[in-house]
Amino acid sequence: MRPGRKIGVGESLFFGETAELQAEVIARGAFGVRHICFLPVPDFFGAVERIGHVPLPPYINRDDQPADRERYQTIYARENGSVAAPTAGLHFTPAILARIKDHGIETADVTLHVGLGTFQPVREVRVEDHKLHRETYSIPVQSAAAIFRALDAGRRIVAIGTTTVRTLEASAAQSATGRPQAGRGEADIFIYPGHDFKVVTALLTNFHLPQSTLLMLVSALAGKERVLEAYRHAVREGYRFYSYGDCMFIE
Repeated sequence: MRPGRKIGVGESLFFGETAELQAEVIARGAFGVRHICFLPVPDFFGAVERIGHVPLPPYINRDDQPADRERYQTIYARENGSVAAPTAGLHFTPAILARIKDHGIETADVTLHVGLGTFQPVREVRVEDHKLHRETYSIPVQSAAAIFRALDAGRRIVAIGTTTVRTLEASAAQSATGRPQAGRGEADIFIYPGHDFKVVTALLTNFHLPQSTLLMLVSALAGKERVLEAYRHAVREGYRFYSYGDCMFIE
């Protein structure tokens, strides 16, 4: 909440012109975060769709528009839960996925509910002291099996976006086998240079904010100097940055 100083625990919040949704602040978090509990209504998500706004990233300096409800979704989005879209996936269309399949490239779906940590700047002097929010993920049985087959065959594992990297590497880190396991879990892994990647060998990703955890993750995979040179090239050539921007492929 900005400004949130006056919004304390116990305060009531009302949403919509007719207060269609009501909530109570039940806890405070760091940096303006508040935990709220909504009063029950017959169709909560329906009400959210009617009176809510698309939570565009803070660096998009405009109000959300009706077109964002479709544009700021990947074509394979299925479940409610994320505070942001996994933006590398915005580059894909049904036609592109069909061409990928025609080339014999196997795909596998995973889910990670992106949390507020994706926008959280690193405020610690030592990067190791920075803590990320926990994010819920799920890996279907068929996806885990496909990843196992690819690893056994020595094939390349290409992650579409940093959220996919965190899902696969978090699951592998929590597994006794060092491989991602089917099922649900929580990712709190912070990937920065020096990380030993267990699964991901290549990445399609957008251009991220400076001094962000996402830029650190990309640097961990490709190397800091290579990534910075790619960013310098993008600036020289006028690439578009961030959520609705261009992407790069690294390995």
